[in-house]
Order: sequence, then C-alpha cells, then structure tokens
Amino acid sequence: MAGHTPYTTPQPRPLPRHTRTAGDILKAALAALALLALLIAVPAALVYFVGWPLPDSLPSLSTLQQPITLTTFIDVLTVVVWLAWAQFTACVFVEVKAALSGVGLPTQIPGAGPSQLMARQLIAALLLLSASAASLAPSLSGPSPRFDAPPRNATTATAQQTPGQQHRSEQASHRTAAREGRHTAEGSGVKGTATPHKGAKSTKFYRIQPPEGRHHDSLWEIAQRHLDDGRRYKEIYELNKDRLQPDGSRLSLASLIRPGWIVEMPGDAHGGDLVEMPDEAPKVDPEVREQITAYEKTSTTKAPHHGENDQHGGQQAQQGKQADQGNQQPAEHVTPPAPSHASPAHRPTAPAPSATVQDTPAIGLPEALLAAPLLAAGLLAALGRRRRTALWDAAARAVHPGRHRIPVPTGPAANAQDALLVGADPEAVRHLDLALRGLTMSLTEAGRTLPTIYAAWLTDTELHLQLTHAAGQPPAPWTLGQNDMYWRLERAAVPQLRQEDGTAAPYPGLVSLGTLNGARLLLNLESVPGIVALTGTPTARTAVLASIAAELATNGWSDRMTVTLVGFGDKLPALAPTRLRHLPDVEALVETMNAETEHRRRALAAAGHDTVLIGRTGRTQHAQSAPHLVLLGCEPTPDQAQQLATLAADSGRLGIGYLLATAQTDLPGANWQLEITPEGRLVAPLLGLDLEAQLLPADQHDAIVQLFTQATPSDDGPDPSAPAPAIDITGPNPPAVYARIIGPYDIRGLDTPQAERSALLHEGLALLLLHREGVHPRVLASALWPRGVTQDVVDAFIARLRTWLGSDPDGAIRLTTDSTGRLKLTSSVVSDWDVLQALHEQANTGPGASVPAVRERFLTDALALARGPLLADRPEGRYAWLANEIVDGQLRLLIADTALALATHHQESNNPQAASTALEAALATAPNDERLWHELLRAVHATSDTARLEAVTRRLLAHHNPARGLPPQTQALLDELMPAWNARTAN
Repeated sequence: MAGHTPYTTPQPRPLPRHTRTAGDILKAALAALALLALLIAVPAALVYFVGWPLPDSLPSLSTLQQPITLTTFIDVLTVVVWLAWAQFTACVFVEVKAALSGVGLPTQIPGAGPSQLMARQLIAALLLLSASAASLAPSLSGPSPRFDAPPRNATTATAQQTPGQQHRSEQASHRTAAREGRHTAEGSGVKGTATPHKGAKSTKFYRIQPPEGRHHDSLWEIAQRHLDDGRRYKEIYELNKDRLQPDGSRLSLASLIRPGWIVEMPGDAHGGDLVEMPDEAPKVDPEVREQITAYEKTSTTKAPHHGENDQHGGQQAQQGKQADQGNQQPAEHVTPPAPSHASPAHRPTAPAPSATVQDTPAIGLPEALLAAPLLAAGLLAALGRRRRTALWDAAARAVHPGRHRIPVPTGPAANAQDALLVGADPEAVRHLDLALRGLTMSLTEAGRTLPTIYAAWLTDTELHLQLTHAAGQPPAPWTLGQNDMYWRLERAAVPQLRQEDGTAAPYPGLVSLGTLNGARLLLNLESVPGIVALTGTPTARTAVLASIAAELATNGWSDRMTVTLVGFGDKLPALAPTRLRHLPDVEALVETMNAETEHRRRALAAAGHDTVLIGRTGRTQHAQSAPHLVLLGCEPTPDQAQQLATLAADSGRLGIGYLLATAQTDLPGANWQLEITPEGRLVAPLLGLDLEAQLLPADQHDAIVQLFTQATPSDDGPDPSAPAPAIDITGPNPPAVYARIIGPYDIRGLDTPQAERSALLHEGLALLLLHREGVHPRVLASALWPRGVTQDVVDAFIARLRTWLGSDPDGAIRLTTDSTGRLKLTSSVVSDWDVLQALHEQANTGPGASVPAVRERFLTDALALARGPLLADRPEGRYAWLANEIVDGQLRLLIADTALALATHHQESNNPQAASTALEAALATAPNDERLWHELLRAVHATSDTARLEAVTRRLLAHHNPARGLPPQTQALLDELMPAWNARTAN
C-alpha cells in the first residue's frame, strides 16, 4: 500500500507588480492637476477676486432689512463655494488616509456623496503611479490569533533591500547557504552578513523602507525577500509582536508594516542593508542608531554565544529542508478564533476512545459536500421546499393518481443527497441568520446604522464579524473581539436576541470561502472595494465559483438577491430561478451592469442614502437594498476588463459585488487577489488567507442540478424513476413485521426491546421504513445523533437493530446491506405507509381501475389507515430528521386524493352521507387541503342538512386565519351553497 503523502503547504506566488501604461501616467497627471486646481486654485481665486465674504461685525436689524444687492448675492454665493470647497477638502483627506492606511473603507462624509466619489476617483487615479492595488487591500486577519512560537534565533537581522534588485544567481546562493545553515555575503553587496565574532552580541535590525512604489511592507513579503520563504513570517511576528515602534504603534498581524518601523529578524536573514549591533552601529545615521538601540532594549531574545549560534544554524537548515519537503504547517495569518470560554451548550467533553463517524471515510459520498455544512444545509432546505411545492402544484394541475410520488435519486445524485443529509448544519445557519437580524434590530432601536463588514468567522461556539472600520461598542450581548475592528457573539446567546418579523437580512452577500482549524470564513462579497480576482487552474476556479453560486442561491441568512453568472453554471439557475440568472457573455454583462449601476445610484440619491445598508435597517426593505453579485468565469477582453473595473469602483456602497475567475494576474480594478491551488487551498498572502477551500466540483455540481430538476413530477404521469409500491398486498401471507407510523407509532411482530434502547431502535426503524431504497450508515448516524457519535456506537446500534428485527423462517436477515453499503429492509418488514401506497395504486391502476366495487373497497381500506399525522406521538427532541423529509406532504396529499376519489364514487352512487364521512376522516390528517373542505361543503349540502352545513362552515371559518379570511374560491362556493352564510354563521 502506498504511504500517505504529507500535505505540502503551497508556495503562493507574489502578486505581480502593476505595469504602468501611458494611460495610467496620463490619468495620474490629470488627477494631480485637478486636485491642485480644486484644493489650491479655487481658494486662491476666491481670496484674490472676492476677498473675505463675511462682514467684519454682526449685522444689525436694519442691515437685514436692506435690499439684496449684487455684492450681497456674490458674497453669499462665495460662502457657499467656500463650504463646498471645505467639504471636498475633507473628502480628499479622508480618501487619502484610507488609501494610505490600506485598512477599512473611507469614512462617509455626511451629505458628500458626489464630492466624495469624485475625490475617491481622483485619489485612485493619482495612486496609479505610487501603489499597486494589492498594497491598498485590507487584511482579512482572523480574530484572536494564536501561534506556536518558533525557537528564537540566535542572530537577528534586518533587510531594507527592495525586491527585484538582486540577481537571481545571488538569490539562489543565499537560498543554498540558508538551507545549509551558513551565512554568506559572497557577491551580494550585503552589509553585515558575516559570521559574528565569538561571544559578541551580534544582533541585526531592519528599519522599514517599503518596496518601490508602495506605501507599506508586509510580514509575508519581508520573509519572502530575506528568508526565501514567505511562510516564515510567523518567526518575524514572534520576534516583534507587541513591541513599541518609533511612531508609538505596535505590530499585529492585522497591521501593514509602516515606514520607519524597526524589525528584528531571524538569524539566517540575508539581503538588503543590514544593521548589525553593535558592530555596525557607527556606520548608520545617529537617529536610526538611537531608534534601534531603544528597540533592542525591548527584545525578549537573549544573545547567545557563538557556539549556540552555530548550533541553531544547523537547526535552521534542517527546518528549511523540512519546509521544502512539505512538512511545514500551513500559514496561520488567518487563524480561527478561540472562544474565551466554552458556553454551556458547547462545553467540551472528554474525547471518545474511538474515531467519530465524521472522521471515518464515507465510502461513495462526496467529501466536498460533507465539508460544506452551510452550503449543504441551504441546498437541503431548498430541495425540500422545491419538492413540497411540486407536490401541491401537481395536486392542483394534474389528474393522474401517482402524483404523490417523487423520483428516488440513484447513482451520483443519491450520493449527493446523502452527503447533504450528513454534512448539513441547519443549526449553524439558523444561528447565523438570527444573530445578524438580531444585530439589525438592536442597532435600529439604538438609532445606529449597520457597520460595513468584510467577513464573518463562524465556529462551533462563536460568531465574529470583521468590520471595515471601528464602529464603537456593539449592542449586548455582542462584545468587542480582539480589538475594535471585531464584534463577537457567543452562539449560546443567540436566543437572547430580540427578533421581529420583517427585519431585513443585513449581510446577504456573506458566502463561505473555506475553513481553517474548524473556523469557517464567510466573505462579504458586496463590501469588497473593487473586484475580487480568483486565479488558479480553470477547473479549480469553476469549482470555487459553483460553490459560491450554489450557497448564495440557497443560503438561509438572506432575503432577496440577484446572482449573475457568466462563463459557467448555465444549469445552476435550476437551484433558484428567482435568484440565479445566466448571461451568455461578458458583453451582455457589461450592458446589464451599466444599467443596473446607474439605476442604483439614482435610487440611492432619491432615498437620500449613502449606502444600501441604510435601506436594510429595521423593517425598511428598500427596493434597491438587495445585493447583486456577479460571478464571472470567462476572460474579459482588455476593454471589457476596464469597463468592469470602472463599474466596480463605486460598487461597494451600491450593494454590487464582482468576483472574476481569471488567468490574469494584473486585472484592472482587482483590489483582492485570491488563488485556488491544485491541493484545494485558497490562498492570498497579502490578505493573510490560507484556507481549505470550499468547492463544488463538476460531478457534484451535476448531481445537485439533477436532484433539483427531478424534483417536479411530470404532468403526464409518475416519473419513470418514481418508486413502485414496496409491497404486494395481493400475496397470501401477511408481513412478519408490521409497523403503524400514520398516527401513533406501534409495531407488531417484534419483541419489546429494553426500555433504555427502545426509543432509538424505534426511530432507526422508522427512518428505514420511510426509505425503502436504503439508508447510508452515515445518514443513519447523523439522523439519530445530530451532534456526533463515534463509529463503534453506530456499529453496535446497527448490530442491535439487526438482532431485534431478526430473520425470516427461511433464515433471510430482515436488515440487509446492499452493494452500495446502504441498509435496507426486506419485504417482510412493512408499514401502514407502504400499505396505503399499495392500496391507492391498486384502486387506480390495478383491478380497481375498471371495477367500481373493487375500487371502493381499496379506497375504503386505504382511508381507514389515516389515524392522524405521521408519527403523531414521537417524543420531543427526537426525529429532527423529519424536517428534511417530504413524506408528511406526500401522506397528506395521498390521504386527500383517496378521500376525494372515494367521495366522488359515493356522490355518483347518490350517497352524500358516505361521501361526507370519508372527507371528514381525511381532514383529520390533511386539515389544510382546501379541496377537502370544498367537497365536504358540497356533500353536506347534498344531504339537505342545513344545521350541519352551518356547523361545517363555522369550523371552516375557525380553521382559517381571520386576518387573511377565506380564499376567493371558498367564498364563491359558500355564496352558491348558502347565500346568507355570513349572517347565519356570525354567532
């Protein structure tokens, strides 16, 4: 057997430098001229031509009563221009600060929408000469990072060299020397890289000077340039975290490295202008030397002797070799949040002695869906809604008897459905939805607006929101996270949040990207400034886009949304036709988004809002507050890419987001660059991301689409793949085991199990009875133990269930395992649900189809099985898996069809009393089927029993919501049968 290949953390390639074109230079020059004109020329002209417009003293009453002269009008107009200039100047300062800081969105200046937009565009054009898009991207650092501190290096170093200034041969020699544990300076022109003297304290420091054209540096890039491995940024972080910098700041992973900071480096660092203390102290500027000396005093690293340094050099070389072999752990720039304390509902328990079912490979089940609990929960809920809608649509439109049946998935579709059942976490979806809507309610009551967020981190115990800018103290029970850029909520506190029907979903654009150590990252696509670019192989890019599209289409924390797909997923709209749409090409997309962007701008201006978030506060659901997210899977032309970049420049406040999968590494307007690696990692070094990506590969995409397209039965009759009745009621021998699950649950033909095991055995048998096609053991385990269970417990339960069910007289085991590994019951184990379907089938397509007396007998026997709702006496807290089933809808439809057919037969036989009895029996199981009420009114009217007709009408009125009233068809029928029904049933 082949050995397990260890995972190798992929080496993310650095984001390429933006190639500045003549157009960029011209735009920047024009932007600079415009800024000079608006900021300097305008006030200078006002001072020169008009002077000070305000009077030198307070005006008297007589002055106010004088006629307005031309001079007065000019002075007033001048004041207005000065105010507009001041507002625009404030906008420029705000935009410059946001652009240079690289963290968060600019603060909104009240009432300065057009001015701030113009300032933003001018600053962006000007920065084309001085910064790349990546340098302006905010960090997606995870909350509460924790690190395993690497061994402190004996020698520390600094680097000031910008990337690209050394020859590749020099870099190769440095890399070789580092792996062999030696320090070298041959041919590099690097100062201070010689082996330190014995016994000397030889520490090197680096005073930050960002790479050319950038306002900041980053830990990853420093490690990449001077340690030959960006993943070693953690070592730099550990050496420098929480130490005071010359400007008063402190290093955190969410920070970009600012000019003038001092950084202590691992001992094998190379390249750049290194300052080795104290040997090279006299060679540096006195001010820099003073700063380094002060910074050195804050170091927690002890200066080792030469022998210790040599020993560490060997250790470092070994670490370098291990990194090359793929044994280094993935980068942890984005680390899942660690809860400050376990909530009662999620308090840790002692580890089980054996592996959990979740850790056991699921043979035949797609792992991508198993690892996507929010996506699986959304798809499962949407599929259930689709199937229920299809049932009642079929009841309203079709006349064939088999419309209650739905196709049973087979092959990849069956595996996909099982994976959804196992992987779904509906509780997490519910908590996320309630938490976000509850936050909206709390902020609305406090008169505050929703903060813009970049991302959310969801763990088993907590929810963290990463804000684009500080928004103050969050409303209780929310608390501040690691700093004022994070709001944290314990999931155990979700029930405390106030909820109100109609509260808009505040962040519907959140979508899962992947996980890290159990924490799931959801990116808020509509808040990203500009375009999110996704690189990687075409297959991997499409798998990411398909996963995002499917989750956006079906997630439970949004209300209304438009998701436009281009270049992939032409079949995905089957999941949610009202949310997903597919456009043929980029040209159609640009035309559509031009109109959409302009329309949203006008709508926001008319509403007086700066951002769509205001339209989601409280019960206000502004028509343009729903997000519009664009997922592009094909390459745009250069002109189209520029048009999309222009559209995306102002998209954040409009609720429009763009995610482009591309092979281009310098896509215009791409502020965030993500890469999906062949190993399935989603990395973005400059954003601090390294996740296990959430994917929907092509085969699972096709299986999911097949599940949804099969959900609607054909109008021409039962689908050929719909299951036939599981039993033959015409046989001479009764079933060995007979379970009644319609109404109260009871079983005949089996011994009574032990009391402490009875509930679980009954529930497992009920699940198998409702799925004659078979149940995967993983599905069985997730249904009976939704919070998790060990594999040995599942195995013991299956063995116990098999023993309880026993075997037939011929020795055949009643609980078998088929070729796919699914558990199946033999035909000797039968339920009343099986009998009901068989009787209905015999009455309509068997002997009863042509013989009225036989038909009446079959229908009467079938209706006699209707003793109430499915599993009516099930214990509270169990059978939660029924929420994913549509058998309750199938049962009501089948009972109603049976009663209607039998009532029609009795009416034709001039026996309205028997018809009304049959309809009354069906209403006990299907009270919301309006067809039964209609036929009951007609049958009772045919008996000429006016008192009974009035009594049925009163029951009908009591059953319906008074606020909504009766359906129009029901009112029309009452008007026909009992014209004065309003007055006669008033009391």
